[in-house]
This record gives sequence, structure tokens and C-alpha cells, in this order.
Amino acid sequence: MSRSALMHKAQALLQREFPHSTSPHSTRQKSHPGDREYVVFAPGRVNLIGEHTDYNDGLVLPCALPLGTAIAVSPRDDGELHAVSGSGSTLRRERFSLQPVPAPLERGSWANYLRGMVAEMSAAGIDVPGANLAIVGDLPQGAGLSSSASLSVAIARALLALSPGAASNPPSNASIARWAQSSEHRYAGCLCGIMDPMAAACVAPGEALLLDCQDLTARTLAIPADWTVLIIDSGARRELVSGEYNARRAQCEAAAVHYGVRSLRELDSVTLNAARAVPDDTTFRRARHVVHENDRVRRAAEALAQHDLKMFGAALRDSHRSLHEDFEVTIPQTNELAEQTNRLIDRHAHGQGGARMTGGGFGGCIVAVLESAASARIVTALYRLGVNNIWTVSAESERPESSAPEANQR
Repeated sequence: MSRSALMHKAQALLQREFPHSTSPHSTRQKSHPGDREYVVFAPGRVNLIGEHTDYNDGLVLPCALPLGTAIAVSPRDDGELHAVSGSGSTLRRERFSLQPVPAPLERGSWANYLRGMVAEMSAAGIDVPGANLAIVGDLPQGAGLSSSASLSVAIARALLALSPGAASNPPSNASIARWAQSSEHRYAGCLCGIMDPMAAACVAPGEALLLDCQDLTARTLAIPADWTVLIIDSGARRELVSGEYNARRAQCEAAAVHYGVRSLRELDSVTLNAARAVPDDTTFRRARHVVHENDRVRRAAEALAQHDLKMFGAALRDSHRSLHEDFEVTIPQTNELAEQTNRLIDRHAHGQGGARMTGGGFGGCIVAVLESAASARIVTALYRLGVNNIWTVSAESERPESSAPEANQR
């Protein structure tokens, strides 16, 4: 579905679920769908390279997708937030008062993303208004394409579109990303890094972002016109809050303490190997992955700038090997799919490109970058191997329809 179609779908859901209504206790209208109605969008992302480096203050290279979350929003005057998510007969609903700031619900509830963003924006001094939200998205959950960050950033943009003062003094995209990250920590229970919300807040679909997670400096890089990014679904769904992701983060923090650095970003290969006597081999391998992955991101960014697809693909292949051997977040399905895709790139694209697991791990998707001329042949071959879902990102990917906060008034 195109972004514009997704936004129209959100608008239709808003108008169906929140029609013009009047409070039985007042002559004032509770909702005004024809008065100030906005539709916003936030993209998902695929991380080209730089896995499990963001929460170690490292380097990442995500690419924004044409897929994402659209929210249509209209104001309420009763100090409540009412939301509906989904389509057809599978709608999910939530409503709560904005005062006091809402508490989290049970772990795993989708409504925690709403509650968390309201809490973070309120703590930042934003006057969060009463609102009706109609939420639709086309990102598959559990595929490693950052559906949660897309949702969180879209919620922020929707509420900012109605918030007094936000138009004249809008928060930065980095601030929105920080709110989304903190919301995931405090309300969703996932200790995610800053990469996903920064990609959702800052990058246009079809662009890559070289992001330094230590100071949030960023540089946008264009994907060459003759390169294609494939996101290949392994079919194995994952759940980051199940514990493995948070365990990897704890292991990295333990390694940083051992090496006497604030984060593994401050560690280089020489020091890593000179002081190898870490508490256990697992901790050493976790640190080794992060140190070398930062180097791979630098090489990949250089290759992108130099239009060197062979070099870029080699970095991707090395990254997958490290994620499998040192960080241990791959599974048999993603290992097999990455191996199959790399063989197809060797056969049909003369080795110009590469593939690796993307996302937090334990399922999800493979990302492949290859020459566009071979893309159709490789996609056909993957479908013949039994792959069900493949998404494509290229220089022709859909561009954003408006600038930050990416709100279109209807």
C-alpha cells in the first residue's frame, strides 16, 4: 500500500469511528472532525548495517521504508485520548484521561505506546491535547522493521499537530526520538537504542542515515540509483521483550565495565585483544562484535559514498557472520535465508552486493543490497525457494508528502 493510500485509510477510519458528537452533559462538542483534522505518517526502517551498536553509543546505517504508520487525529475538549487501531473487524480500542499522566498497563499491551508517549511529551513540557486517533499501519509486527518506533513517532506527530505552541516552537526530530526511546524503556519494557526512533523521525523513505548514537550527529546518504535494497521476510517472528535483547545489552554493559570504558564505543580492537581476560568468553565475543561492527559501518558508509557495491556487500556478509558467531542472535531460518540470498547474488549479480540478518535478531528479516539489474531475477528465485514476503527499497521509493512534523491538514 502506498503512503498516501495508508493516510487516506487512516482518515476514513477516523471519520467512521469518531463522527461529529455532542456531550450529553454539555452543549459543547466533544470532537470536531471537520474543524482541525490532520493525518501524519512515520516510516519503518531497515537497518542496513550496525546491529546492536546503538545502545553501545556506536554507529548505525538505517534506511527508511515506504511502509509505516499513519494516524488521523482530531481534537477533543474533554481532556481524554480516544484511539482505535487496525481495520475491518480487528479493531483495538483505548481511552484514558490525560490527567493524571497515565500509568503503564500490563506488559505487551499495545496501549502502552499511547500512554508512554503521552507521559514523555508531558514530562517535556508539551501541552498534550485531548484527541481522537485512528491508527493504521502496514509494517509487519515482529519482522524487525521497527513497527514500534514508527508507531511511537507517529503518535508524537499526531499530538503535536493539535498541541498549542508546537507550530511556532516545534520540538526537534531528535527530541521526538528521545521520547519514543524512553517510552519503550518505561512503558513497553524494551531497552531499545536510539536508532529506530531516529530513523522513524529523521529519514525520508529511500534514504540512508549514518547516525552516531553517541552524540546523535547524522548524515543522510542517498542510495545509488542502480542499487536496490531487498527486505526478505524469514517468516520467523520474534519478541524483543522476551529477555534475550535485554540480556545482550546487559552483557555489553558488563564488558564496558571490565574494560574501564563508559561504553563499548570507546573500545578499539587493540585494547579489546590486549585485555582479553574478561569474566567469560561470551562477554568477550559480545564486545568483539560491537567493536568490529562499528568498523564495518564505517566501511559501508565509505562504500556507499564511493558507489562501491562489492565493498558494501562484503561488510554485510561479515556482519551476519559476526551476529551468528559472536553475538548469537541469528536462528537457523535467518542463517539459511542469508546464505541462500548471498549465493543468488553471487550467481545473478556477480557478487555485487550482500545479505545479512537485520533487526534485533531471533527471527525477522534479511536485508540484501544488490545491483538493481539483478533484482527481479533474485526476487523470483527467492519466491521459488518459498519466501512469502519481499519488500523493495530503491532510489524510486516514495518520497515524504510533507516536512516535519509531517502533518497534513485535511
